Amino acid sequence: MVGVAGYVELLSRCGEARAIARIQAALVTSGRLRRSAELHDALIRALSRSARPHLARPLYAHLLRAGLLPTPHTLPSLLKSIALSPAAPGAAVLALAVHAHAVKLGLERFLLVSNALIRVHAGLLGRLDDGLLLLRTAAAVDAASFNTLITAYARAGRVADARKLFDEMPARNAVSWSAMVNGYVQAGDGMEALEMFARMQAEGVCPDDTVLVGVLAACAQHGALEQGKWVHGYLKANGTRITLFLGTALVDMYAKCGEVQLAMDVFETMKDKNVLAWTTMIKGLAIHGRGSEALALFLQMESSGVRPDDIAFIGALCACTHAGLVDKGRELFDSMVMKYGIKPKIEHYGCMVDLLARNGLLDEAKEMIQKMPMKPDALIWGALMAGCRFHKNVELAEYVVKHWILLEPDKSGAYVLLANIYAASGRHNSARKIRHLMREKGVDKTPGCSTVEIKGIIHQFIVGDLSHPHIKDILTKWHEIDSRIRLEEGYIPDKKEVLVDIEEEEKEDALRRHSEKLAIAFALISTSDNMPIRIVKNLRVCHDCHHVTKLISKVYGREIIVRDRTRFHLFKDGSCSCKDYW
Repeated sequence: MVGVAGYVELLSRCGEARAIARIQAALVTSGRLRRSAELHDALIRALSRSARPHLARPLYAHLLRAGLLPTPHTLPSLLKSIALSPAAPGAAVLALAVHAHAVKLGLERFLLVSNALIRVHAGLLGRLDDGLLLLRTAAAVDAASFNTLITAYARAGRVADARKLFDEMPARNAVSWSAMVNGYVQAGDGMEALEMFARMQAEGVCPDDTVLVGVLAACAQHGALEQGKWVHGYLKANGTRITLFLGTALVDMYAKCGEVQLAMDVFETMKDKNVLAWTTMIKGLAIHGRGSEALALFLQMESSGVRPDDIAFIGALCACTHAGLVDKGRELFDSMVMKYGIKPKIEHYGCMVDLLARNGLLDEAKEMIQKMPMKPDALIWGALMAGCRFHKNVELAEYVVKHWILLEPDKSGAYVLLANIYAASGRHNSARKIRHLMREKGVDKTPGCSTVEIKGIIHQFIVGDLSHPHIKDILTKWHEIDSRIRLEEGYIPDKKEVLVDIEEEEKEDALRRHSEKLAIAFALISTSDNMPIRIVKNLRVCHDCHHVTKLISKVYGREIIVRDRTRFHLFKDGSCSCKDYW
């Protein structure tokens, strides 16, 4: 006859809900369950690991009705089951009731219980400050106590609070470092993430896969190719198995750092590929203007038996956009619904509007926006506006701006593009009126920021900022560049996009201080003649900088790769891969 210890052992190895239910039925029939808190504990723990964690809740009620008391092991499993079934009625109320019961029984003094309470407050309840109070008043804490809150703060965007707790920790583990690295990445602060990783290495902490995936994402954010390559080399040197997640992160990093062929090399060596891995490679090819290859890969994914999801279709439609394949784009858009039953989201409509607008089908793009089943967002209007700019349709641009500024009244994007369109059409008075309107409304143009990686160090340049330690050498180099492209290529500065009312000479000076020009000048004095230059910019490249970069690539014989807000530009021998549409 199986005793209590035997049932506990059996349940510890059981994670299938039906099997647990059969054991529970046997215990109820035999009358053993109502006499044993230990068996209740084992059942609750097993159910918390199963696909039906909500079934642990009535067991706890049964425990109390039987006049039994929970053990320090019961409550963590119960709280876990509640957190895993947040949609169940009364989940939050029950979690608070369990907390109150733990206090009443004095169980909160146990580390397992206090950590479980911190987790449920930081997670299910979303009460981070209450979780912090529990941490401060707990009888005992460990790294897990801090890690729970650090992760929760980071996910909530409160990275400064997460960092404060991290710095307070008496002892950190790989989870602590991972939470901070990934927290900075999620907040868009890849620079801090890379600094955190450097500190981690200095302290001799071995990074796990989660940390390395976060570091690769940070490298992708800032185009830090050398650091990304170091991570790849680290994996090879340590014989680390390239998991699906690591492989996908490497593909993403190489693609976003401008090395799409290296991305493809990694992709082709991956034994297992899910839809995310395929989509990452498809989008990587698309943003580099290799639309036909991206579409071929999409078809290969389908033929391999991997079912495309909504994200995969975004990649495929993006490929059509960059390849100018309007009919193929329409076909894919229709097949989403007809073949795969995927309801188009706003991102899919955005791709279609971009595709149509790029190819001069502005009226059709406008009609698609008007017939969308959801309200267009700023990205949709921005895609149509880009088409208006390229095809010089001032009337439609004015229509777009009226709708766009209702969504983003405090942002400069719509105003700046309309002013540029006016200036390009010779309507300088209208452009000035837009600039005055921006001043009246207090709308400031987002400052341009460009980064370039030199010998593993990320250098950041902000428009007009002359604080870089090598600024004198940079400006000297820029004067040389300016002279050469004027003399050899007949360069004339395009002052139409300078959105300030200043003298003509001052406009030229303002153009010289655009962030990507400073970054390119610094790269030219810091790298050997045959090295490609890689720049990452936070905004769309302006006309003058785009033209200048083409000329620099020709005059200096350098390949220059610029990733701006919308795409990659490969400048080589005086031309750009975007074919002057961006």
